[in-house]
Amino acid sequence: MDTIKRPMVECVPNFSEGRNGEIIAQIAEPFKTTPGVRLLDCQQDEDHNRLVITAMGEAQAMRAAVTAAAARAVALIDMNTHRGQHPRMGAVDVIPFVPLAGMTMAAVVALAEETAAELAERLDLPVFLYEAAARRPERKNLAVIRQGEFEGLFQKLQQPDWQPDFGPHRPHPTAGAVAVGARPPLIAFNVNLHTDDLEIARKIAAKVRHISGGLRHCKAMGVELKNRHMVQVSMNLTDYTQTALYTAFELIRVEARRYGVSISGSEIVGLVPMAALVESAGYYLGLENFSLNQVMEARLLED
Repeated sequence: MDTIKRPMVECVPNFSEGRNGEIIAQIAEPFKTTPGVRLLDCQQDEDHNRLVITAMGEAQAMRAAVTAAAARAVALIDMNTHRGQHPRMGAVDVIPFVPLAGMTMAAVVALAEETAAELAERLDLPVFLYEAAARRPERKNLAVIRQGEFEGLFQKLQQPDWQPDFGPHRPHPTAGAVAVGARPPLIAFNVNLHTDDLEIARKIAAKVRHISGGLRHCKAMGVELKNRHMVQVSMNLTDYTQTALYTAFELIRVEARRYGVSISGSEIVGLVPMAALVESAGYYLGLENFSLNQVMEARLLED
């Protein structure tokens, strides 16, 4: 119980490998063996060709674990041959830190900066800081940093406005670049559609995401799931207290009807706050005055 009382941070690094089990195991290993760090979840996606790890722990222990995992990814992943449905610019594509119990956002920003400096020095990676750690307002949005992806990095890093915050002013030849940030919890939420028409998914994503007039705290894109012969609206809900899971789900359902398409299912990548599920359960069951305090497991965790 003492470890829970110490300041804790969550880290959700994304790596550009979702198919090779041996490489995935090597990247995940530091999160299992570093003292003071606990691996919570490890999800690989073959269509996205992406690995998403969720871990929690003490700040400096987490920094050691994520740096060790990044070193393995840089050594094992060649972005010149990487192909997948998810946008990416590096072998270690993004490393977000999230404050948990006893951690302030300022402390997490400092951790992000320390980690970025170490990755640049040890691994010769150009590093961009984003979200709360961003040093320039135009770099707060990860999607903006990632524009051009790995293939466009060399040209991008030649531009005066796109010099990295740490590291060389050129891409790593096989590992590209990495974004390191500090942010509140977000929910990676995907909705699958009963069609293989990618254009339909892209049109629905445009209606859902904030940047094109949709939900305020939603980022979305259309993705092709070739192995399943269907398409997906892949989303990040950056503030689930303002844009709920059920709001995004129902808007996609409404838009899909325009094209005569139904929803086949949905998925959450990584972990999700219990409050977000409670809110959706209350909506779909029509529960009146229902709250997290009525969830048995939530009350047990308080004791």
